[in-house]
Amino acid sequence: MGKGEFRGIKTSLDRPVSGSVVFPLFAAGLQSCRPRHQSSQRKASIVNVSVESLGPCKKLLRVELPVEKVNAVFDEITGEFQKGAQLPGFRAGKAPKHLVVRAHEGRIVEETRKKLFNDSYNAAARQENLRVVVTLDVEEQQFGRNQEMRYTVTLETAPDFALPTYKGIKAQRQMAAAGDADVERAVNILREQQATFNDVTRPLQEGDVAVVNYSGTIDGKPLTDIAPTAKGLTSKQNTWILIKPGSFVPGFTEPLVGASVGDKRTVNVTFETEFVHPELAGKAAVYEVEIVGIKEKVLPEVNDEFAARFGAESLSHLLQGVRTDLQRELDNRQKQALRDQLLKDLLSQVDFELPESVIATETRNIVYGVVNENQKRGVPQDVIEQKKDEIFGNAKTTARERVKVAFILNRIAEAEKIGVDDKEMTQRVMWLAQQNEISPDKMVKQIQEQNAVGELRQDILTGKVLEFLELNAQIEDVMPLAAPAPVA
Repeated sequence: MGKGEFRGIKTSLDRPVSGSVVFPLFAAGLQSCRPRHQSSQRKASIVNVSVESLGPCKKLLRVELPVEKVNAVFDEITGEFQKGAQLPGFRAGKAPKHLVVRAHEGRIVEETRKKLFNDSYNAAARQENLRVVVTLDVEEQQFGRNQEMRYTVTLETAPDFALPTYKGIKAQRQMAAAGDADVERAVNILREQQATFNDVTRPLQEGDVAVVNYSGTIDGKPLTDIAPTAKGLTSKQNTWILIKPGSFVPGFTEPLVGASVGDKRTVNVTFETEFVHPELAGKAAVYEVEIVGIKEKVLPEVNDEFAARFGAESLSHLLQGVRTDLQRELDNRQKQALRDQLLKDLLSQVDFELPESVIATETRNIVYGVVNENQKRGVPQDVIEQKKDEIFGNAKTTARERVKVAFILNRIAEAEKIGVDDKEMTQRVMWLAQQNEISPDKMVKQIQEQNAVGELRQDILTGKVLEFLELNAQIEDVMPLAAPAPVA
């Protein structure tokens, strides 16, 4: 796919969903996400809780704390402030309680509110077996000294579903090995990277590079009058264009073959119907082209000197390294294809409602990734804007699949007691630091600053569950399909 051409969503299903959203939520018990019309209510010694279903995976939690509990926590927090208080006329920690309250009332109230909420929210979730995924909204209804504390929480819970059959899944694994032809193609790519371009005085041939000045018009008007962002297509000076069919604009290079330096030629082209600039799609344009230079591409010979450019001791070492890299890439593709089969089987076995806020968050992340990648590749903003409905629709579909996979894999992890320990986290951090060529301490700092600890843990857990699924699958090794014979 060429530079500037729009690229869509990569749909690997085992990509981890944002760990900060999903991973920490699998420690509690289950609460069904099926819609209910009635509320459940249960009293504890210090917490009065009721749960109302607002829809699939969405709940309204009401919590009431008695005045005795509220005052007890106020006294506890006030005592902590009193121990460290330094007020004029009193030794540290010896100031009277009422003066400490007067001096620090705002902070005491806030710390008391925070402790009461955190403790009671966690207790209420455990009491009602709520597997909280996202806290959407908190509304405080009453709080203060000598008062009950009352608040409501709108939240989303993890779905409740029967685990699909995850052992003995049937799948096919295509066997593949890097052959001599693959190695030759890879080496030719390396040769292209090391190519030199020498000035020549002969006429242009296919495979040369033409140095040209050009300007393009439609009905006598510059292309930018029709497509304002198509500046690079409209005119350029001293630009290099490879003389090869399809290079630059389809139909542009063929009429230049045989031209010499100083020649001027008129080239007629028709833009493709799926052209990157939709305003130009299917339109006929005229280019005035001047040849200002001709360069012949010279590829290096494949020998020990060539191998040394890539840090290899000899040509044989280079070829072996290329073969090893190609085989590693084939193995990775094979593993990805196998895992996709396993995940699609799991998805087909079970259906359940998903928390909409998690879907929305993952959809935004996917959209951002697609837009960012295409911007880096030079796709014009107006092209991205025209495809926004397509981007969003595809992103939402992919997000639903990824989130569903994440819930299924985490449930399998629970059932099989698969976890992630500190040693595995440390090993992953060390590996990431090595890949990014930074110190482990700096890598840890980056992970913490990006709030990515949960995502890192989820990534490791996902990999371990997928390995478990592979080990327990019924895998048939098959040879890849042969290429069709050419038509006579």
